[in-house]
Amino acid sequence: MEELLTLKTLLQQGNIPEALLLVEDLEEISKSDKINKIFNLSVILLIHLIKKQAEQKTTRSWELSIYNSVKQIQRTNKRRKANGNYLTQEELVETLEDAYESALKNAALEAFGGKYLDKELQKMVNQQAIIETAIELIEND
Repeated sequence: MEELLTLKTLLQQGNIPEALLLVEDLEEISKSDKINKIFNLSVILLIHLIKKQAEQKTTRSWELSIYNSVKQIQRTNKRRKANGNYLTQEELVETLEDAYESALKNAALEAFGGKYLDKELQKMVNQQAIIETAIELIEND
């Protein structure tokens, strides 16, 4: 809120260069917030995709969690007025790859009743296939 008041003051003073710099800062803060939210939602999505692939089964609860995570990622990534996305497909892939390790550690606690360590679970799944599945769900659902 303070930034908006500063922006208003800069515009009223006719200090356009400083106002534009502040707008760029605000855009970066907004995008960073979107990336963090998408990262957290990606961890949830990937946990269930990892468990699903590792255990070769699914549950209605997992499917609902996958569905909800995908919908929330799509909603968070959508630029409503600009009719585009905050993150490109490449940035989305990077975010999913970044979230994968956290998801794997969490999935290891849940899959097979927590029987395997994350490194052992990793050997049972195909990380690239899981990320590709996540991208397909996000882009096509």
